[in-house]
Amino acid sequence: MKTIDELLAEGVKGKRVFVRADLNVPLAEGTITDDGRIRAVLPTIAKLAESGARVVVASHLGRPKGAPDPAFSLAPAAARLGELLGAEVAFATDTVGASAKETVGALTDGRVAVIENLRFNAGETSKDDVERGAFADQLAELADVYVGDGFGAVHRKHASVFDLPARLPHAAGYLIATEVGVLKKLTDEVRPPYVVVLGGAKVSDKLAVIDELLGKADRLLIGGGMAYTFLYAKGYEVGISLLQKDQVDVVKEYMARAEANGVELVLPVDILASAEFPDLKTKAPADFTVVDADGIPADKEGLDIGPKTRELYASKIADAETVFWNGPLGVFEHPDYAGGTRAIAQALVDSDAFTVVGGGDSAAAVRTLGFDENAFGHISTGGGASLEYLEGKTLPGLAALEG
Repeated sequence: MKTIDELLAEGVKGKRVFVRADLNVPLAEGTITDDGRIRAVLPTIAKLAESGARVVVASHLGRPKGAPDPAFSLAPAAARLGELLGAEVAFATDTVGASAKETVGALTDGRVAVIENLRFNAGETSKDDVERGAFADQLAELADVYVGDGFGAVHRKHASVFDLPARLPHAAGYLIATEVGVLKKLTDEVRPPYVVVLGGAKVSDKLAVIDELLGKADRLLIGGGMAYTFLYAKGYEVGISLLQKDQVDVVKEYMARAEANGVELVLPVDILASAEFPDLKTKAPADFTVVDADGIPADKEGLDIGPKTRELYASKIADAETVFWNGPLGVFEHPDYAGGTRAIAQALVDSDAFTVVGGGDSAAAVRTLGFDENAFGHISTGGGASLEYLEGKTLPGLAALEG
């Protein structure tokens, strides 16, 4: 995989460099609530601009239906990028149309432009190779060189991620190089004890990575909504908690394999349970009780791990040499149910291990809860991409950069 430093050594002054970034930031009424992904790609964009490139930044945001939708415009991200760069960033109001061509054509050396949401064009995400390739051809007209740095999208076989690099000289940006280096420390170069913390809503989203980790991890700590399927598989009643009954047999098999392989699979011992899901908008005080994991009332659902579980999980992390964490342990968006997620983050901070926070909601939680990002070994920008890498899958975006 060619590095951006190799590309810079060849010279980029005056060249149009297409940077496939991941500016898929969370928005609340048009305001960015977490700019972590923009800051993550900043070193690549800034270095290219400093080297005299004419930088064309492209990304997706959300899941528009292959047509323009103002709710998913990249305009706020472009404005924030300009603030972080300390320089004006031009913005094209379409992807490959008149505005994009005019905006890119007007760039001078060292300047940056952002084109509108790639997913406003159906060709970006099309499963038809011809349709996707046609859109990649249009994108290629905007550039001379391609730099892939949108790690959060490298597991997608999309036009700007997979097809476009085949049409232009290409290299990996600083962010992708960092992410891949970190993931190798979680796969090929692991220092034991290796502890993995998995949370999030659905156990089905994590089955493939659990399958792979049963041969590599020393301990698996389970939390979040997915924990209730494990508790149910253990024979516990879980009330009205999130439960995927169709996954129970698979979970039972994994629990048996964990025991056979000597992998310590740790489940919650107590739960914060409530009859009502909290109001995440007003964040009004929640009405909950702390119950043992085998005593969730029939009319209540688990919304966070309890205090005993927080202490237990922290103790399981304390002597680790490597820790990977993906998925919140409860409904962290509400202050009354953020304690479990906060406890895991604090345990990682207190640990002497190499710690990796696996993107998505976990990364957002770390920042929302006020933790210093530098206190962790690495905070990934791509939860889905990280998981698929750990599953041993070939990621289309990385394969394209290696081609």
